[in-house]
Amino acid sequence: MTTIDANAARTVAPESSASGVNWAPIIAGALAAVGVTLILTLLGSGLGLTMVSPWSSQSAAVATVSISAAIWLIIVQWLSAGIGGYLTGRLRTKWVSVHTDEVYFRDTAHGLLTWALATLVVVGVLGSALSSIVGAGVQAASTVTSGAATVAVSKAGDSVGGSSYFVDSLLRPADPRKLPANANVTDTSAAQVATILANGAVSGSISPDDQTYLTQLVAAKTGLSDSDAKTRVDTILKNAADAKAKAQQAAEGARKAGAKLALFGTLSLLIGAFIGAVAAVIGGRERDDMKAL
Repeated sequence: MTTIDANAARTVAPESSASGVNWAPIIAGALAAVGVTLILTLLGSGLGLTMVSPWSSQSAAVATVSISAAIWLIIVQWLSAGIGGYLTGRLRTKWVSVHTDEVYFRDTAHGLLTWALATLVVVGVLGSALSSIVGAGVQAASTVTSGAATVAVSKAGDSVGGSSYFVDSLLRPADPRKLPANANVTDTSAAQVATILANGAVSGSISPDDQTYLTQLVAAKTGLSDSDAKTRVDTILKNAADAKAKAQQAAEGARKAGAKLALFGTLSLLIGAFIGAVAAVIGGRERDDMKAL
């Protein structure tokens, strides 16, 4: 029994006290990846600004901009993670008396750690920008459900003083030349009109009683006939509904763009993790091959 125990003790290799993680090449690779990310991010921002113009006829569509941004995110992750992982693999210390499979695993782990460290640094540097991107999608979703009505309300009656375009359009006199110089056609009627329009924007429609009252109020304040006043009311209500629909479409477009950007951002991170791990394996193998020569 003593001989068997001694032979077993000789066949079991002693446990190494050295860590399997080399942080120096990981940090170096992560810094390189962060630098590449910042450079490519600035380049992408410049290219993105060339697609946007204050003139609607010269600006790219929202879908085109969002797709281009998503593709650029993947490119940024691909290049930065690849360079960082490769440098980590080339700069790591050669592992002696380590099985080939273990070397492969350690290189993969080092590449993944390099990508993770670089991602954390980038998030810390660009955290506010990323929060703005995600927040834009959340805010857009909120706008679609409730805020779009508020946008329409602001256009339909944003003050009880009657300063909004729609309120002024409803209470515009038929012939301003016939009004006294000190006449104030909006007074408290504007507040009533704004309240009706705001309630209709929130509820989704204006009741027949409110429409009738608006017609009567417009006829009394503008000198129009009942039929002309009703035509004006119908026209303004249609314009208000169109404004609300445009606000909802814009909010929905922003929500979809934010959601797509978040999904593509997740995909780009996963691609970056994979590329970083593979690049570290390639760099490590090349270093071992060069060492052997």
